Amino acid sequence: MEKLFRLLIISFSLLAPSAAFSAGKPYMRCGDFVFSTSGNNDGFVRINGAKPDSQKITFLKAKEDYDNIKMEWTMATTQPGLWIGMEYIKRDGKAILNTQQLRASMDAPKIFGTYDCVRIKDSAR
Repeated sequence: MEKLFRLLIISFSLLAPSAAFSAGKPYMRCGDFVFSTSGNNDGFVRINGAKPDSQKITFLKAKEDYDNIKMEWTMATTQPGLWIGMEYIKRDGKAILNTQQLRASMDAPKIFGTYDCVRIKDSAR
């Protein structure tokens, strides 16, 4: 099962060309997923250089409290019909990323992943 999820991550990481990272500034890494800003300030996070198909942001305590936030995304992979759901949760400054392969059938196995997130230090400083 772990091997299958690793393959899913690899296919997802191939979704975006490496040149896409130049459009925004990377700021966080959760496992094999790198999060960056968008180059055109459209409000969407870039994940491995790709724009998610959907994005939902919920403040857990107070509005504009970025130390207590939940963000959800849906992303397509390079495999036709295969999607991944992502849930980023940050509470009191500690963040994790939960991922799940979105299933077309209830009989398909559930494939999950959980990753600790770390901030990418700004190399310009």
